[in-house]
Amino acid sequence: MASSTLPLVFIVRRQNPKLLVPSKPTPHELKQLSDIDDQEGLRFQVPAIMFYKNNPSMEGKDPASVIREALAKALVFYYPFAGRLVEGPNRKLSVDCTAEGVLFIEADANMEIDWLGDTVGPGCPYLEELLYDVPGSDGIVGCPLLLIQVIMFTIERIVYSVFDYNSRV
Repeated sequence: MASSTLPLVFIVRRQNPKLLVPSKPTPHELKQLSDIDDQEGLRFQVPAIMFYKNNPSMEGKDPASVIREALAKALVFYYPFAGRLVEGPNRKLSVDCTAEGVLFIEADANMEIDWLGDTVGPGCPYLEELLYDVPGSDGIVGCPLLLIQVIMFTIERIVYSVFDYNSRV
């Protein structure tokens, strides 16, 4: 990717966040976190951003739909991610496997992904535009454990996508 010295101006248009639930029924149970996973200092969200270029074999398919359907199927096997963290006695965290779902957002950007150059990383001036915090989802207890945003970058029929997730566990 080439980098530029000019500031980039682009717009990311997002649809409303939706809860994506497992595609089949899942067990409703309470799973206590291990003492390693339940450390007070680990109670924060971890943002990550991944870029994937369009695969020509997927022509005619909507990448967001493909990801949404695959994620709903994966949540059947990884059903705790569709639950919520709850606090028990002595602030011990557990995952309440409620199948409430993960947050899923579809978006598009009016730019080509290559325009970002090598700027995506710590201190990137565009991260706030690329990574979206759904209001009210920034907690740990009672919030969705996963937020996934798919951004379609389009210019002259070239399509790219971003798979962005915030894991809360």
